[in-house]
Parts: sequence; C-alpha cells; structure tokens
Amino acid sequence: MPTSRLMPDLSTPRRWAGAAGLCLLGFLPAASIAAPRLDCEISQGGRGETLQFGPAANPYEVKAVSINERFSFKAVMIEQGGKVDYISLYVYYLPPRGPILLQQAKYLAPAVQPHPASASLTGRQYLYSPRLERELQYECTLLEVAP
Repeated sequence: MPTSRLMPDLSTPRRWAGAAGLCLLGFLPAASIAAPRLDCEISQGGRGETLQFGPAANPYEVKAVSINERFSFKAVMIEQGGKVDYISLYVYYLPPRGPILLQQAKYLAPAVQPHPASASLTGRQYLYSPRLERELQYECTLLEVAP
C-alpha cells in the first residue's frame, strides 16, 4: 500500500508510537518550559531591593524604575528564537531639571545561569551622581526559572 506525503506511514507499531509521541508534545503545558529572568540587586541610600525583569517585546515600551527618587534603573531583555538576544541596562540620575544618563551597558547573547548562586552577569557596579556624590550599587544575574 503506497503512503501519502501528507500522511505518515503508520503501518508498524514503532512508527505509530513515534507519531503518537509527537502529537502528545503539542498537549504539554507551556508552563513546563523554563523562561529567562533578570534579577538585579540594587542598593542606594542604605536601602536595598531586588528587581526582577522578564523578556520584552518592544525595548521602547520598557519603563524605568525609580530608586529612592534619586536614580532610575531600566533593564531591557530581548528574546529571539527562544534565547536571550541581548540585555541593555540603563542607570539615570534624577536631578530636578530632568534625567541624566550615567551608564548604559549592553550584553549580547548572555548565558542563562541555572541556579541563583551562579556567577552574576554584571558583577558589582558602583555609580555616583554628578552632584552630592550619591552612590547606587547594582548587580544583575540572568536566571532560567520555571514559570
């Protein structure tokens, strides 16, 4: 019996099992796939917090986060083909007349770390405001987490 190009040959049990297995893959929940997450520990003025960032579809729509109303921090993570294409980090000083960019860092195709105790992506960064020399510290780690 000839087989059609549209229908696989399921005449043997092994081929039938393989085709059934491929069909079942479509029913697996998407939640079982790990996703990248950027965790950034930020310290400023004696206060510390950890901010978490996920992938963004449009880098221009990502909002900066205010840090003690003195600095702002923005992390943009862009994914393509299931992998992180790049991460861009921005730190601004916030004087009354408007934000001043202090640092912009870009990481191309960064490696995702499977465990939080793994090495950080950025290392510890120290930034200072142009006036009053206020300090902001941050360190970011790119993790692979289950949703």
